[in-house]
Amino acid sequence: MGQFTTRPEITGTFGVATSTHWIASSVGFGILERGGNAFDAAVAMAFVLHVVEPHLNGPGGEVPALIRTADGEVKVLMGQGCAPAGATIDHYRAQGVDMIPGSGLLATVIPGAFDAWMLLLRDHGTMTVAEVLAPAIHYARAGHPILERVSDAIAGLKEMFKAEWPSSAQTWLVDGEAPKPGALFCNPDLADTWDRIVAEAGAASGREAQIDLARDAFYRGFVAEAIGAYLDTAEVMDGEGVRRKGVLTAEDMAGWSAGYEQPASVAYGGWTVNKTGAWGQGPVMLQALQMLKHKGLDQMAAGSDAFIHATVEALKLAMADREAYYGDPDHSNIPLGTLLSDDYGRSRAKLILDQASLDQRPGRLEGLDHLADAAVARADQIAARTVGADSGEPTMAHLANRRGDTVHIDVIDRWGNMISATPSGGWLQSSPVVPGLGFPLNSRAQMYWLDPGLPTSLAPGRRPRTTLSPSLAVHEDGTAMVFGTPGGDQQDQWQLIFFLRLVHSGANLQEAIDAPLWHSQHFTPSFYPRVALPGRMMIEPNAGEETIAALRARGHDVDVGEPWSIGRLTAASRSPDGLLRAAATPRLMQAYAVGR
Repeated sequence: MGQFTTRPEITGTFGVATSTHWIASSVGFGILERGGNAFDAAVAMAFVLHVVEPHLNGPGGEVPALIRTADGEVKVLMGQGCAPAGATIDHYRAQGVDMIPGSGLLATVIPGAFDAWMLLLRDHGTMTVAEVLAPAIHYARAGHPILERVSDAIAGLKEMFKAEWPSSAQTWLVDGEAPKPGALFCNPDLADTWDRIVAEAGAASGREAQIDLARDAFYRGFVAEAIGAYLDTAEVMDGEGVRRKGVLTAEDMAGWSAGYEQPASVAYGGWTVNKTGAWGQGPVMLQALQMLKHKGLDQMAAGSDAFIHATVEALKLAMADREAYYGDPDHSNIPLGTLLSDDYGRSRAKLILDQASLDQRPGRLEGLDHLADAAVARADQIAARTVGADSGEPTMAHLANRRGDTVHIDVIDRWGNMISATPSGGWLQSSPVVPGLGFPLNSRAQMYWLDPGLPTSLAPGRRPRTTLSPSLAVHEDGTAMVFGTPGGDQQDQWQLIFFLRLVHSGANLQEAIDAPLWHSQHFTPSFYPRVALPGRMMIEPNAGEETIAALRARGHDVDVGEPWSIGRLTAASRSPDGLLRAAATPRLMQAYAVGR
């Protein structure tokens, strides 16, 4: 196409690995070079990302993934832990909270990432626990050049760690100070944890039996015991400036396991797009596609104000439905079939007019009007609320109330196996390190509401409705593609734009990633303190002054971001003839695609 790009689209026939950190991408490709498949590579990359991007993910977090095996089967790897047995609305209300804090121990659910990665390795990989953990153990013990953003995050929390989270101070500070950007940083406790798991797994004979022993060591052995013992007595500062205990126990961990599910999907532009179910955010992108089928995008330039306006308005409507109807389908009747239907998409598309809407407009579904009403009421309440940035002074709550983000992995091997995974949670900012293990727990419980009767109400055994949203799409010509991004509520927004550029402008993967991005901030956010900005959207300045002015004329409250500041997309694809392609965003100067 001749569009501007920052780097070439990677092409080849052997394999491609792309992620949000160059070390992880190189590790993944190294696994492919050694004869491993895409699933082996993804597991090794994930554990390395726990080490090199600890402000964005960790072993105590969670992961959803979309996988496609060489024979064409597509399924979801479900690595989202659920609420512990003691996580009841009454208990949390008794702690004096009406919204679950975004940090501290009340926000913790069962860690899901480790079991999910081990399940994938056992069922679809070819390597041993020792082989896939070796790179992460190396970087945790020998050190890795710490990112400036990790150093800055630790520096901003230094005093709070010392005063309130001493185990985090021991792990993240060097001689009482934040590590210098680019300096080698080690996490020997984490290396010891993985070494012990490898040793315990090695007691079994056979690869699969070893993997099952590793799962036992984490969920029913020394890791769960350490977590349970710590949480039994720990009371730590959370984002509200209060020291509170968590409710997660070793017994909760022992009874949980990851699993597989069928994806949700819709057809668009010759592609079948696959996402997780409504316990994740993925159906938002699918709903937006169902609406945009009826808005004539083929007649619009992919970066025009009309094109941008249509995507933003579709996303507003889909996000309104997310707030009203999404949740764990094991615990609520989620009307996903209706929400993804052609008829519903057509009816919702009629609400997209020439001017921006400033209202929250979930669809009205028969028998579920009360959920739509509750969602609108919550949105109105949040829009009217003002949260002071320094409300936690002098308790250091302003420091404890800092959330992390997410990472992403895409891998395709020469046989056609592929995976898109979005690991998250267990951020160093949001939870103290479990003593002796070298990693913190997650804070995913902040996704729940403490109002009863909702699909997202806190309840034991229920999965939080997360924002994590990997993607896998298959074209009618046989081309298959994996893609995704970190970004919380923005994940499906940026992925939608990326995908639409591929379909409607003919851009290649790198061109579609490098083009200007935008997103809406209109809807009820997923993260504490859930501050909404009705009508607000953010866009990169290279969208053009005329386009930005036209969007404002349409009624959008446009916030122009810094150049190259929005989105962390990566992507990879495989054509029927075996040609592989991969790309990674230049934004933040961390993500890289590797392949040949």
